[in-house]
Amino acid sequence: MSDDAENLRTPWGNLARAVTVLSDGERLVHDWYEGGEHPAIMVHASDTDAAEQLLPRIAAFFADRSGWHRRATDAVVTAFSEEDPTAEDLDAAAVDLVLETIEVDADGGVRLHLKDSCGEHFIDGYWPAVLFDTADTITAVTVEA
Repeated sequence: MSDDAENLRTPWGNLARAVTVLSDGERLVHDWYEGGEHPAIMVHASDTDAAEQLLPRIAAFFADRSGWHRRATDAVVTAFSEEDPTAEDLDAAAVDLVLETIEVDADGGVRLHLKDSCGEHFIDGYWPAVLFDTADTITAVTVEA
């Protein structure tokens, strides 16, 4: 699947080694790959061989994208509600919290980053993220900035 040492072709789009170019032209090469359209994909891997080993985690997500998304949005509502959420609360969150990025850690954990599409749930510049372990169990719900 490798095109070269810096790129990886996948069924979900091309992933390229993440690079930041500073204002002075210096290039910082990161230890992850990024790409995809919607959602964006981020894979923490030191090289294409390591990244290819994580592709089954991405495939598992895309095989049941709506299921993963719903479990993530339900977890966010449950984590940040003071009372047990209603079915209506959970349904609204499934619409309002849009999946932006799937991030796969080197250990196979998957983190879904969500965007508050209506701006009613999280302060601008902050978003919820839900971490799944390698058994696809939710292990953390966080707010990131």
